[in-house]
Amino acid sequence: MSDLFDKLKDQLKDNARRIVFPEGLDERILTAASALGAEGILVPVLIGKEEEVQQKAREVGVDIVNTEIIDPQSYSEFDEMVTSFVERRKGKTSEEDARKLLLDENYFGTMLVYMDKADGLVSGATHSTADTVRPALQIIKTKPGMKKTSGVFIMVRDEEKYVFADCAINIAPNSQDLAEIALASAETAKLFDIDPRVAMLSFSTKGSAQSEETEKVSNAVAIAKEANPDLVLDGEFQFDAAFVPSVAQKKAPDSVIQGDANIFVFPGLEAGNIGYKIAQRLGNFDAVGPILQGLNKPVNDLSRGCNSDDVFNLAIITAAQSL
Repeated sequence: MSDLFDKLKDQLKDNARRIVFPEGLDERILTAASALGAEGILVPVLIGKEEEVQQKAREVGVDIVNTEIIDPQSYSEFDEMVTSFVERRKGKTSEEDARKLLLDENYFGTMLVYMDKADGLVSGATHSTADTVRPALQIIKTKPGMKKTSGVFIMVRDEEKYVFADCAINIAPNSQDLAEIALASAETAKLFDIDPRVAMLSFSTKGSAQSEETEKVSNAVAIAKEANPDLVLDGEFQFDAAFVPSVAQKKAPDSVIQGDANIFVFPGLEAGNIGYKIAQRLGNFDAVGPILQGLNKPVNDLSRGCNSDDVFNLAIITAAQSL
């Protein structure tokens, strides 16, 4: 696990990034921000009233001298931010409403990223996923060619590294969604030195069963291959055919995936969420994430049950995504 983050830290040494933490009064955020600032890995930007943030840091017993604190209510470029937000919303938000909305720490923090005042954002320690993702979708928006964002976990056990997607965002993705998830996951994998080999999962392998559900996945395979013919990707696969070479030989002998997939795209959120938690709890894998992908700039969502180490690690990933 440490090797995974040591490599990312090395990439950041000469590329100091500014990462926004909207939840500047949370003990876990303050603890992680203190450690990140002390190591000089990145510049933590805490959102909140300076006196309150400093007081909370004293109570927690951490030094935040190497962080920045920004209070939305006294931010010198707030008027510029309001104008930029109204323009970005293209008539969907009035100036009056923008001034109220941008006092919300997640909206304010997301605008800092959009306006290039920061390189990424980490939130969710006290906010819901919707509170974190909604401003990102409204302001930062998805990359060209991507209609939706998705959430992956990097599953780590000793030297093993795999990508599980989508385990966090899309409840019932269609074929186009699954293709986008596969392509985005392949890019995320490269960040962690994983040479992408993508398996699109189902309860069928290469037509062994036929239904609307299996056809959805096989159609996604075709869409993804057309979009990126050079990507090693195939399906539909049952998990064993994607992961066990001897099973692949029997069930899919002609596939480019021969039990050696390292990116697993689940057919829906139900399967993905259950799958990563089984690997985590029964297989003793560390689950790093969720890592959001598909956005123009990195925004990542913490679990409300996170600890300071989770915050620290996700901040490093967010900074690396921005390189």
